[in-house]
Amino acid sequence: MEQLVTDNVIDGACKLCPKFTHTFTILGKKWNGLIIEVLLEKGNMRFKDIANSIAKCSDRVLCERLKELEDEQIVSRNTYEGSSRVDYSLTERGQELGPVMQAVHSWSNKWI
Repeated sequence: MEQLVTDNVIDGACKLCPKFTHTFTILGKKWNGLIIEVLLEKGNMRFKDIANSIAKCSDRVLCERLKELEDEQIVSRNTYEGSSRVDYSLTERGQELGPVMQAVHSWSNKWI
């Protein structure tokens, strides 16, 4: 298992693992966790259905977040031949966040 904190100490401060930092940059960005949670819970969804599930997120921001999650290979944008239908789903990488999200649920139920 890769260490959370590397052995590098610069000016008395520990340097966090870059992979850990990048992961929290993705998951910590406003709305990303909720988008992932909705897709984990409901499976493939059209944009309007995701938007309805996350009421306070503007369409512009939701579009940006979905694109960012797509770039990170967490969300897949699915198009269908011969149709204008577009929907979104979690990739295998995104599905593997299921236990992480469940752990967040457990922690929040206990402490929040």
